[in-house]
Amino acid sequence: MPKRRDEVERGLLRKGFEKIEGDHHYFIYRDLSGHKTAVFTKTSHTPKLRELPDRLLNLMARQCRLSGSDFFDLVDCPLSRENYEIKLGLKH
Repeated sequence: MPKRRDEVERGLLRKGFEKIEGDHHYFIYRDLSGHKTAVFTKTSHTPKLRELPDRLLNLMARQCRLSGSDFFDLVDCPLSRENYEIKLGLKH
């Protein structure tokens, strides 16, 4: 199910991702203690691309090391940062 790019980006920022501008919108994840991790994803700068198609959302989910449904939970807020870090193996 496609999602609006701005909603996905806001969701990532709420969950500890940091936006880095470049030829794409890059997002790196900083853990709860503020350390940069190897987890990152990106969205396109293309102004016409307001909704992210399923194939791009699935790629972003893999980059964030999540299933598609867990990725939606991450950006829509049911998945907390603490539980995300558990899924990443950063916390026990």
